[in-house]
Amino acid sequence: MTYVAKKCGICFQPPSIILIYKEDNKDKTRQRIMPVRNFSKFSDCSLAAEQLKNNPRHKAYLEGVSLHQLKKLYSLLKGHLGGESLAESLEKFRQEETIDPEEDMNKLDDKELAKRKSIMDELFEKNRKKKDDPDFIYDIEVEFPQDEHLESCGWDVESDEEI
Repeated sequence: MTYVAKKCGICFQPPSIILIYKEDNKDKTRQRIMPVRNFSKFSDCSLAAEQLKNNPRHKAYLEGVSLHQLKKLYSLLKGHLGGESLAESLEKFRQEETIDPEEDMNKLDDKELAKRKSIMDELFEKNRKKKDDPDFIYDIEVEFPQDEHLESCGWDVESDEEI
């Protein structure tokens, strides 16, 4: 039996994930409450989301819910357990999921760098033009304006002194 997820949300008291879904062959809307156990403000949100999605009791119901959405719900719960308001938790999650172009990624540890790379990969795949897209153009040629005076860099200018 297949289920179509309509909405997915979180309840803070008691901590639980709530899924509103429809069965494929029936017209009735149902609600499934999945309690969140053994989760604290120090827990890993991505690990908890993966465990819930792969749980045999909930796996069939959560097929239509993305792992990213579950991570977001767990992040909101983690913020609530840490004493943050809902707005603060949402802002914190949004900042974690966006990339600052001015940030020096050479100074990040391996875990943070892998997280930033996965965010960039998701953004690339979302914006990528595929052959099946209606606005796909195969061989685009772009001419860049030459009106402005090009500045020369110090490293590409030949010096009088040979090394």
